[in-house]
Amino acid sequence: MHKLGVMGAGQMGLGIAQTAAQSGFEVCLGDLSLELATQARVRLGAQLQKLVEKGKMQALEREQILERIRPVGAIAEMTDCDLAVEAVSEKFELKAGIFKEFDARLKPEAILASNTSSISITRIAAQTRRPDKVIGMHFMNPVPVMKLVEGIRGIQTSDATFAAVRDAAERMGKTFIEARDFPGFAVNRILMPMINEAVYALHEGVASAEDIDAAMKLGTNQPMGPLTLADFIGLDTCLAIMEVLHEGLGDSKYRPCPLLRNYVLAGWLGRKSGRGFYRYEGK
Repeated sequence: MHKLGVMGAGQMGLGIAQTAAQSGFEVCLGDLSLELATQARVRLGAQLQKLVEKGKMQALEREQILERIRPVGAIAEMTDCDLAVEAVSEKFELKAGIFKEFDARLKPEAILASNTSSISITRIAAQTRRPDKVIGMHFMNPVPVMKLVEGIRGIQTSDATFAAVRDAAERMGKTFIEARDFPGFAVNRILMPMINEAVYALHEGVASAEDIDAAMKLGTNQPMGPLTLADFIGLDTCLAIMEVLHEGLGDSKYRPCPLLRNYVLAGWLGRKSGRGFYRYEGK
């Protein structure tokens, strides 16, 4: 594999693009428009410049990374990519539309991957005429820092596809693990119920948000408290994953906390909206 397509230029997609380019891949970065994809590349340039100024990156490396990332305005401009990664919101209908277009536009031998954190790869693969070449490639956030990539086989995913994606992830410096195609896979099957339970503890008045986070950081040696982590991930994303777990596994223990649902309804989505379990205005 030499050329990677990334559809979705938000935090996750931009992180995937940066990591791939930093590892020598040529990257086509797409979004709803060429303008949005170009703006994302500009943001990345500014982020990398800060690393240069802090002495954590050479100016030449910054330029090489940016040169390898080409903004595009449509999937039709990714036709020669060897691997295409979808990195959009956790909404099946949105992902299904992207995979149908991937399938129609990309060369027949291209592998199609989803960065979904919870949605069935088997169901996504069924939207294409190449289900054997569809796989889950779940990066962790922030992508340039976190070492894990969760590889998820759909029931149709071939061994060759899985091996090729493992190789691509390892070329990016990631540790690649295999998870079966169950709701939430491995990471979020464990992580999201913990976050949801922390929200229940807040909802029921067990402790304040600050004390819940301090308890888990100091009592279990986690680098970030669960409510702070939820704000970082995005409360809408946390809710979407809990809904997938609840619907897919049919167990009441996965029921999203009403407080989480209410925060999302209020537009309090965490860091990206300026308010979640904590306030971030001006930060």
